[in-house]
Amino acid sequence: MTGRQAADHRAPDGAAPDRRRGLRLPLSRWDLLAALALAAGAAFVVHRVSTGFAYRWEWEALPQFLLRRDPETGRWVANVLLQGFFTTIRLSLAAMLFASLIGFAMALLRMSRRRFRRWVAAAYVELLRNSPPIVLVFLFYYFIGDQLLAGWSGVEAPGGVFDLLGAPPGGRVTFLSAVFTLALFEGAYITEIIRAGIQAIDPGQREAAAAQGFSRWQRLRYILWPQALRRILPPLGGQFISTIKDSAIVSVISIPELTFRGQELMAATHLTAETWIAVAGLYFLLTCGCSLAFSRWERASRRRTA
Repeated sequence: MTGRQAADHRAPDGAAPDRRRGLRLPLSRWDLLAALALAAGAAFVVHRVSTGFAYRWEWEALPQFLLRRDPETGRWVANVLLQGFFTTIRLSLAAMLFASLIGFAMALLRMSRRRFRRWVAAAYVELLRNSPPIVLVFLFYYFIGDQLLAGWSGVEAPGGVFDLLGAPPGGRVTFLSAVFTLALFEGAYITEIIRAGIQAIDPGQREAAAAQGFSRWQRLRYILWPQALRRILPPLGGQFISTIKDSAIVSVISIPELTFRGQELMAATHLTAETWIAVAGLYFLLTCGCSLAFSRWERASRRRTA
């Protein structure tokens, strides 16, 4: 009998054996070789950048483009990069809100008893998911936005909706075109997430609710949706992170989000590497923060339902 087997044998009834003493990291020889290769590659890149990279680093010039002091109030306010950072957040939140509404409606059509409704939803999902998003941006902006949204430039929405979304008074058509394009594109993926979450519920619960006299809407509202919501929260969180990254595409129509601000800053200062490293860091900060927040939310939801 080995030492670990003896320890397990001596454990009292109902108590889990203590395995902490013999705990080892599950690293094989190949894992160590891969780690050494990655470390050597990283050291080589750092050495080449520091010695053989013909580029003059000016990191000290970058902080002023994150924050600046307002000469009138004397307070620190967001400068070019942080302004684009906040615009990216507002753009992603607005697009995700509309995408969730579109996805919920299309998911219901995908599960409809009527064949025509299922065909409409399936055509929407397949068309949007198999189209390049940059093509959708140009299509919506040049052909749809100019025709359908042209009259919204001077419209004052109730409650300051345009200001809440971050749409500037002179660029509402462009901003709304970007929001609706992202919403339509991301909504195709959310449609399948919601549909899969609802259809994953045991069919016996639907049959039992129907036997109790619940209508289809009541079954969805009181029985299916509360259970499906817990299932779809993790993939919805991942889709929101994808929306943040996909929002960089709308820089091609001059939306002043983070990528567009980075392009402007690079053209004005020629701080190419510093600018894009800072932009990448801000994107990572935003997406990683959202990932950690959604993971914590998911764990809390599991503890409440346990």
